[in-house]
Amino acid sequence: MTDFLQLRGKTFLVQGVANRKSVAWLIAKTLEEQGARVVYSVRSAKRKNFLEALLAGKPVFICDAEDESATEQLAANVTAAGLVPLHGLVHSIAFANYNEGFKPFTETKRKDFLQSTAISAFSLVELARAFKPHLVPNASVISIGISSLLATPDNYGYMGPIKAALDSCARFLAKSSSSDTGVRFNIVGSGPLKTSASAGIPGYLESYLFSEKLTFRKRNLETQEVASVAVFLLSERSSGINGSTVIVDAGLGSNYFDKEVIRLTMRPEK
Repeated sequence: MTDFLQLRGKTFLVQGVANRKSVAWLIAKTLEEQGARVVYSVRSAKRKNFLEALLAGKPVFICDAEDESATEQLAANVTAAGLVPLHGLVHSIAFANYNEGFKPFTETKRKDFLQSTAISAFSLVELARAFKPHLVPNASVISIGISSLLATPDNYGYMGPIKAALDSCARFLAKSSSSDTGVRFNIVGSGPLKTSASAGIPGYLESYLFSEKLTFRKRNLETQEVASVAVFLLSERSSGINGSTVIVDAGLGSNYFDKEVIRLTMRPEK
């Protein structure tokens, strides 16, 4: 059988595994199934211990993206372990402080917005900078974004603008890197997923169930479907895609006027 993706023997850093439901975990698992070696980066020693059984025997490093020096230290540690050069990076981390529950966007606190921006968007820039000397010339870097930057869900709050910043960062990194490397940067724009991270968003379950009715197939995304697209973007088979957001939403963004949803909205009693 032809090895279409040609990932065997290549090495990738995957940042952001939290548990078996994580997009990052399924990306890593799929890479390994294709014969690639995966280097893992997790947020804390506590998280590393929690994942001990899942990641047994695999190279795992700690990097708290909220710490300004952490990513440079991660690159130094991965290099010292002899795990470079890398053929790609997976940035799959995000954080928003919802401890006080849902608040209108106008009540967003500066400290929360800046903290979330640093962790969820600017950390991609830091990751690219720290690992630039350790990437092969045609490496691929991806991050996990959202399927629509125009939608304004009430319960997503300030994360909407921050995901827009992540999207923009990827484009500017693609442009900047093109001046002296062939490294590509892309975003996987995912529709709603059933993950532990999404469960922390106030009112997410209702949004998730509603979005399912708007997909063409009337069935929400599987996290593996997003992971599979991510792995394709990490391969050289996607060499013509750069500075782009690849939408994976099962048609959600094109089905606003679904007749069944209209019927339920206008005549909910029937």
